[in-house]
Amino acid sequence: MRGLTPVPAPVTGVVLAAGAGTRLGRGPKALLPFHGRPLIEHILAQMHDGGCRTAAVVLGADAERVRRSAALGGAVVVVNPDWESGMASSFRAGVNAAAVAAPDAGYLLVALGDQPGISAAVVARLLDARTPGRVTAAGYRNPGSVLDAGPGPLRRGHPMLFDLELARQAAATALGDQGARSFLAANGHLVDVVDCSDAGDGLDVDTPADLPLLERPS
Repeated sequence: MRGLTPVPAPVTGVVLAAGAGTRLGRGPKALLPFHGRPLIEHILAQMHDGGCRTAAVVLGADAERVRRSAALGGAVVVVNPDWESGMASSFRAGVNAAAVAAPDAGYLLVALGDQPGISAAVVARLLDARTPGRVTAAGYRNPGSVLDAGPGPLRRGHPMLFDLELARQAAATALGDQGARSFLAANGHLVDVVDCSDAGDGLDVDTPADLPLLERPS
């Protein structure tokens, strides 16, 4: 019928949470406490509330401990046996797992498992901006504090929303600990950055100095 707006293809969330958290020294960062629950539960909840229909989680170090300790809901869980080789192998595993989670998905929203600043509002904003044949990335100004968001350079961060075919291309070219960086560097003309400064941040919990990020309001 004329006049009908096409329904956007559904989105599957992919959380890369395979690392050992060596620099932090507290075991898998997926299990860091964040407002009374493991960080991975918070990230999955934000993806769901922001509009992702399904989700996949890539685990690696202490995978069974994470499975036992966190409520991963209906997420498809894949264990990357090569997690020590770097993020590229986990990215590939996540793209493959997403095909199991939702064969009809047209987009993958890729998030990192050590970023408590993700919010449902950020996820929803990226989903609203999704475009076939494009990558839509969250961007942040003054990422040290959401309260200080304002004028300043827009820094590309996570989550990133990939058209499914672009996600497959990025996974095929990923090497070492670069994840999708080499693909993004070579295809910057395909990347849109959406300002999410007022809704979250892209900061990682990497070292003990970053632990205060876990105490900020959710």
